[in-house]
Amino acid sequence: MRLFAIRDYRHLFGAQVIALFGTGLTTVALGLLAYDLAGERAGMVLGTALTIKMVMYVVIAPLAAAYVDRLPRRTLLVVLDVIRGAVVLALPLVTEVWHIYVLIGLLQAAAAAFTPTFQAVIPDIVTDEAAYTRALSASQVASTMESLLSPVLAAVALTFMSFDRLFLGTSAGFLLSALLVLATRVPDARPSAHTKAWDKVAAGVRTFLTTPRLRGVMALNLVVAAAGSIVVVNTFNYVRDELGGSQSDVAWMLAASGTGTLLAALALPRVLDRVAARTVMLTGAGVLVGGTAAAVALAATGFAVWAATAAVWSAIGAGMALVITPTGKVLRASVGRSALPEAFAAQFSLSHLAWLVTYPVAGWLGTNAGFALTWTVLAALAGAGALGAVLLWPRHDGRGAVPSPATAAAAARQDRSTLVKAA
Repeated sequence: MRLFAIRDYRHLFGAQVIALFGTGLTTVALGLLAYDLAGERAGMVLGTALTIKMVMYVVIAPLAAAYVDRLPRRTLLVVLDVIRGAVVLALPLVTEVWHIYVLIGLLQAAAAAFTPTFQAVIPDIVTDEAAYTRALSASQVASTMESLLSPVLAAVALTFMSFDRLFLGTSAGFLLSALLVLATRVPDARPSAHTKAWDKVAAGVRTFLTTPRLRGVMALNLVVAAAGSIVVVNTFNYVRDELGGSQSDVAWMLAASGTGTLLAALALPRVLDRVAARTVMLTGAGVLVGGTAAAVALAATGFAVWAATAAVWSAIGAGMALVITPTGKVLRASVGRSALPEAFAAQFSLSHLAWLVTYPVAGWLGTNAGFALTWTVLAALAGAGALGAVLLWPRHDGRGAVPSPATAAAAARQDRSTLVKAA
């Protein structure tokens, strides 16, 4: 079955892509707004705003995953898009830093509820097994492409307009996403195998804690967050204050990181056909540790040169792709199809929990202690995560690895259930 021949999936995927780019452009514009309001303390403001974002993701996403089968999903997705569009439209009007925090809390609460709801709809629209797997991959590719193209689009737009106009465009994007959802026939939710809300919240996390390879993925989440926080939080102040760049230059430096992400992502499909996911992801962790160490060297030596900074940012982007892109494959190898939404929801929350640790370090410590010390702390966290991944993810547990006892038992129960239904 051709995935994009499915009309409802095509509309829903379009809504997701538009919402992703809206979020990416909002992040760039938000950083520039923080710099406009707070100047040299912009890193702390942005770090706080992104910390609020992570709190919302960690708390609300699993709750949304738990209750999504009790709500009219199409209506919920439309309402969440409308809320995000309205909040983004209000951001250019803020005059105080605390206004940003309130609006970001509301914006990210809606975003945190949107993602698990979207993920829960996909298997009901895409019923073919192979097409469903491709749908999961398509969502990952969309997220990867957003990290590249959002800064590029922002850089081009900022050549012709001020950053506050970006908010107007992203608000319109969220409303277009809502219209696409309205054009989609979303079936009623099927009750989950877990009837209690906490069971559904905890099921995916338990899978991560009891599966060796997924414990390794949790450690790798910390590596990605530590390195990524340097790019996401500190680029604005580093480019404007250390390199003397403009608003557009900030976006282009973010695009340098996205270029690294894209190049690695394009090379990965063939690599993953021949090399175990564990090897690829640990290699990515090594690249990220090296990238954070290079960033420390830039800050400690005062070697604020455009080319060197762009090279380091590109390396960090590539390392993030090497870790993040194979994650879906590892999840699919670890759980049965019925448990995939819970596993993806758990990874969504656990990965953002890592960012919840690193965003405040990059923002608050970066503002008060400088880049050298801040990036040294983040490099140490990246190194600890990489070492933890090596120790937690057994060497033999790569491509074609034997699943954990809990996973094997779950798969066996699923197989027996399928045979009973077939009989």
